[in-house]
Amino acid sequence: MSENRDEILANFQACTGIEDVSLAIIHLEESNWDLMAAVGKAMPSSDDSFNATRNSSPDLMIVDDNEPRESSSNSINESNESNNSTCPTVRTLVSENQFKPSTSKEKPIPGLLKFNVTYKDRMASFTFEQSSDINDLKLAIEHKFGFSPCRQILSGWPNGIPRPYEPFSAYSLDEETNLDLYIDDSSKGFDAAEGDDVADHLCGTYNLKIKCNDDTFNLKFRGTTQILEVKTGIYALTNIEVRNQIWNGWPSNPDDQTMLALTGINFPDHEFSVTSKKLQISNIPKENEKNISNSIIQLDSDEDEYEDASESFTADDDYFSGEITRKRADPLIPDNVEDEVIGCITFTERFTARYGPVHPAFFQGSLEEALQEACNKPAKERKILAIYLHHDSSVLSNVFCAQLLAFESVMQTFERSFILWGWDLTFDSNSRKLQQSFTSNLGATAATSLKTMPLDRLPAIFLIMRIRSTTEIFNVIHGNVGVNELLSGLIEAVEVFNGHQKIESKEEEERAERELVKWEQDQAYRESLEADRAKEEAKRSKEEAEEQVKRKQLNEIAEEMRRKEEYRLEVEKGLPTEPPVGEGDKENVTQFRFRLPMGKQLERKFFTSTPLKVVLDFLIVEGYPSEEYKVISSWPRRDLTSLDPSKTLQELQLYPQETVILEER
Repeated sequence: MSENRDEILANFQACTGIEDVSLAIIHLEESNWDLMAAVGKAMPSSDDSFNATRNSSPDLMIVDDNEPRESSSNSINESNESNNSTCPTVRTLVSENQFKPSTSKEKPIPGLLKFNVTYKDRMASFTFEQSSDINDLKLAIEHKFGFSPCRQILSGWPNGIPRPYEPFSAYSLDEETNLDLYIDDSSKGFDAAEGDDVADHLCGTYNLKIKCNDDTFNLKFRGTTQILEVKTGIYALTNIEVRNQIWNGWPSNPDDQTMLALTGINFPDHEFSVTSKKLQISNIPKENEKNISNSIIQLDSDEDEYEDASESFTADDDYFSGEITRKRADPLIPDNVEDEVIGCITFTERFTARYGPVHPAFFQGSLEEALQEACNKPAKERKILAIYLHHDSSVLSNVFCAQLLAFESVMQTFERSFILWGWDLTFDSNSRKLQQSFTSNLGATAATSLKTMPLDRLPAIFLIMRIRSTTEIFNVIHGNVGVNELLSGLIEAVEVFNGHQKIESKEEEERAERELVKWEQDQAYRESLEADRAKEEAKRSKEEAEEQVKRKQLNEIAEEMRRKEEYRLEVEKGLPTEPPVGEGDKENVTQFRFRLPMGKQLERKFFTSTPLKVVLDFLIVEGYPSEEYKVISSWPRRDLTSLDPSKTLQELQLYPQETVILEER
């Protein structure tokens, strides 16, 4: 419902001229959003003129393949604030009885014009009076196919493209004309289905940043401000007359009466640049002033006249091969240029000096570098390489360069999807150099296509794209075309290229994902291997550390044993000999029996006057030091190692015999 109300609001404002959105909504609310009732209340005194306007619109007949239709005379024409190159300010008002099915498919009615419009696999026929114009046709096409007039490109006109609001009778059209419809996706105008926020833009304020020469102006305008008011404001600031202003930044070529909110520019901030036609002309050398006047005459002429003329002129004609060459003192590329890069830079500088700054940007580099930039990249980053070939002797050069290449939609298409590379074939030396470059970079087939290119088909644009692993020529657009044919050729190439690009991009993504999975698996394997190596290294380090500790312990034990052995030997040297067995010595000798661990026994005789230390030293010599073993007497039970070792055995009453037990501490 919101979309219908937006459309009703736009139509109401177009009919009544009420710019205040709030006031328009009030009128519509009072009439319960009945458009005709609201218009009648808002303009009660103008019913007659309004009905006259409704009845004065041209009769329209639509003949479809399945359901032929024609319109009655009760249609309300759209406001004249739109033209062929911009979106209409409001959508066409269509009454309930505007389109009615006809009874039969008849031959064209005398005095009426029939247009057969083909869009892809669909076709529709429209019949108009001689007084109708191209806007009426585009509105009918919008009703049939659903595409707004600003996006429609009609090709196939036999006598040149009709100008907006100029009747068909001025073009001597046949009673039946076949046209092809192309849709320009670069248009940024508003459609009713897409303009839910148009009312906000109409009430809002636009901040326009306008660059003019070295100055920058920040201006604010309401959304209802017309383009002419903006241009007039720039005239007041810069003294550049409106007719001499060249603007860059509009989404299309809008009419000066179009409101800012309906032009499709960015909201609320947008940037423009303005230059003066006089400044461009003053920068061109005086010797080329005659060429400028020739270019102006050609721009005012019909483009199809040049298409016919191109078929009758050849390179041998003295008028084109000699006369024009003498007039142009500075060709786009000097004769026998040595460096391809210098030739391209010179080409761009002289092209701008001759035809003005409004043209697509040319790539500054060699053909090999242009191919690298356009084709030899991942699929997502690729573009189409467009090679523009120029020749000063061609009658089509001025129109093609000054008019077709300067067309806004053409420049936007080149900027968005192409790398444009230019070369001048005027001199044979430069032509041969390009032949060599074509052969080395594009192959013999492309070089042959260039060599066999006739002069009367120049200028020409070679469209080269990379599909899969092959870089080849997709199409060649010759100079004897109009802007519609040029745009159609470029758009066709873009559509084909985008289709292949999506497929290849998806394949590259899938391949990248597979490679990523493989890399992750390899990385995981490497990390696992590194972890295993680290574990082995840690285990080896631990074993080495344990081995060192063990070795150190063994060394300590060995050292301790050596020390004990040395001490034992030393004690053994100081140990007195055992008393000899004698009958008279029994009172002075005591018999010791030592019960050792593991059930062993030792016996030894000592003098009763011997200190206890000698008994303990004897045990040390036998390998039982006091630090490790206790020496326990049987009765009374005593630990001899805790007694005073200087006391004698007699004093300790360890005679005439004693049995002691050795216990580990």
